[in-house]
Amino acid sequence: MTVRNLEHLFRPKSVVLIGASARPRSVGATVLTNLLHGGFAGQVMAINPKYKMLDGLPVYPDVEALPIIPELAVICTPPTTIPRLIEQLAMRGTRAAIVLTAGLSQVMDSNGKSIRDAMLATAKPYLFRILGPNCVGMLIPSLGLNASFAHANALPGRLAFVSQSGALTTAVLDWAKSKNIGFSYCISLGDGADVDFGDVLDYLASDVETSAILLYIESIRAARKFMSAARAAARNKPVLVVKSGRAPEGARAAASHTGALAGTDNVYDAAIHRAGMLRVYTTEDLFNAAETLARAKPMHGDRVMIMTNGGGAGVLATDAVALGAGKLAVLSDATLARLDAILPATWSRGNPIDIIGDAPVARYVETMKILLDDSQSDAILFIQAPTAIVPSDEIAGALAGIISQSPRPVFACWLGGNAVLQARKIFREAGIPTYGTPEQAARAFLDKVEYKRNQEL
Repeated sequence: MTVRNLEHLFRPKSVVLIGASARPRSVGATVLTNLLHGGFAGQVMAINPKYKMLDGLPVYPDVEALPIIPELAVICTPPTTIPRLIEQLAMRGTRAAIVLTAGLSQVMDSNGKSIRDAMLATAKPYLFRILGPNCVGMLIPSLGLNASFAHANALPGRLAFVSQSGALTTAVLDWAKSKNIGFSYCISLGDGADVDFGDVLDYLASDVETSAILLYIESIRAARKFMSAARAAARNKPVLVVKSGRAPEGARAAASHTGALAGTDNVYDAAIHRAGMLRVYTTEDLFNAAETLARAKPMHGDRVMIMTNGGGAGVLATDAVALGAGKLAVLSDATLARLDAILPATWSRGNPIDIIGDAPVARYVETMKILLDDSQSDAILFIQAPTAIVPSDEIAGALAGIISQSPRPVFACWLGGNAVLQARKIFREAGIPTYGTPEQAARAFLDKVEYKRNQEL
């Protein structure tokens, strides 16, 4: 495992695109547009002997003609051209490249060696680092760098997303933008011929721009390197893993996709937990995990208080917490007395706290303040279903500031559709993790509990 020369990949001051194009909807044209319009402050250059100018940018015929040594190259030329390009770049002084081109393992050179192996052999003497091949690219919002052919840019944030799947990379980007979730890095590993999960984890573990890491894994080639990096990273910040290929059929599909065997799932499961990471299982879990990592506050125990305006929603959340090995907090006598003073006589007088469906804004506010003051719980699960009594966005507006100022983590569920869209937006803009169902909110709480237990291991 080494982070040698990764600073040229992840913090470049200049970029060259090799294979820039004017052809609409081509990779070369898309990447050029993203590079030029992402806000990157460094110098952007382009290479393609067919053009003199593209989008107002001078285009050079080859690496030797470049006016400066680029720190990072982005390559989207045919497979057979890549080993020679890597050699030219390395001899010029470049030490990192993103290879977007696919099919390098299937194409052979004149010596019968795969283009992938020839590329790596060329890069090795120079410690030249390669992201890819067969990847979507990389986005670093803090630099304004969009070195990818993704359809959307990434918002700035402190969550790093590292994926073996290009499709999931673009899907997470699209979803995160709609939820106002930002990233420190969004990295598509592709085949991971050189830079792999171990290298990236080792770099991100000490990266001050990153406070949490989310991984989508299909297979791991260098298991020892991965485990060492994962343990180190998970000690410093939360690391969540979505590992596909759980069923034998899925494992075979992963092998055909990444070119590596996925391995027995229970081995991965044990390794992920033992390294102090948290595993989630579905695409929905992946999106919810991004929400949790981006917004949830640190949690120091496993006791949760459930606050709701509907008994049924409270029961669903209770089931999810109990079946997931969480604990319902017990209301202290002092908290019971304070709640008795502000709630109707028909309130539940226990956890979950049902403040009754006719609750005005003031009742939400006073109840939330009391629960945030209660030392008998470690988190609050808040659920609101829309009513005709008061609009959900008014409740959200009254609660957002109170919750944001408290160190206590709150997991929110605005239950419904159009009637709660603005309430969800208000909470998300206030940095409060927000989910669509009681079960999702409960799962987020339980994920934090399990992560803490894995850390203790």
